[in-house]
Amino acid sequence: MSKKTDKIKHRYNRIAPIYDKLEAMMEKGRMGDWRQKLWQQVEAIAKEKEGVRLLEAGIGTGKNIPYYPEDIEVYGVDFSDKMLAEAKKRAEELNVEIKLQEMDIQQLDFPDNYFDIIVTSCVFCSVPAPVQGLKELKRVCKDNGRILMLEHMRSQKEPLGYLMDSMNWISLLTWGANINRETIKNINKAGLEIIKEENLLLDVVKELILCP
Repeated sequence: MSKKTDKIKHRYNRIAPIYDKLEAMMEKGRMGDWRQKLWQQVEAIAKEKEGVRLLEAGIGTGKNIPYYPEDIEVYGVDFSDKMLAEAKKRAEELNVEIKLQEMDIQQLDFPDNYFDIIVTSCVFCSVPAPVQGLKELKRVCKDNGRILMLEHMRSQKEPLGYLMDSMNWISLLTWGANINRETIKNINKAGLEIIKEENLLLDVVKELILCP
């Protein structure tokens, strides 16, 4: 693990016990609706397949666990052991079976073409080498699989984009998240194909569906 990755992991470990409280207002607002909408699409894709294997990459405290479709094999990974501990508590409270593993998205310990569906939500703001992380998702996704993302990123509208650049240091130092990541450009660099792109909040929060 690089020094940069280790530093961001430390920041997430530090705030893990209070992370959900910090984001409670946002979850009660539009974020909760966006999550539900994303997972409705996951469920629709899962129904078209048999023996579905799903990866939630960057599971965090497990906020998506209540939305998991039934009767699929689910893996959840995160590079923060303290965030994973919170996810484990949530899974046990909800009686949801999930295979949790401490793992870095930039170097996934899974075979090629392993998952039918991969899901991320507000993850690629924190991955130190986002293109490498996206390439790893592409590698472990089956050729006919889908990657569904709910991500925030830098606005391409000025002066909003400039404002996000100027304020990025605050969120980066607080918990290691970048608010000015150019995720669409990173997706293209990773060689992934965007088959759906929907703006949820201006062009800052997007729902994306990708294929390898």
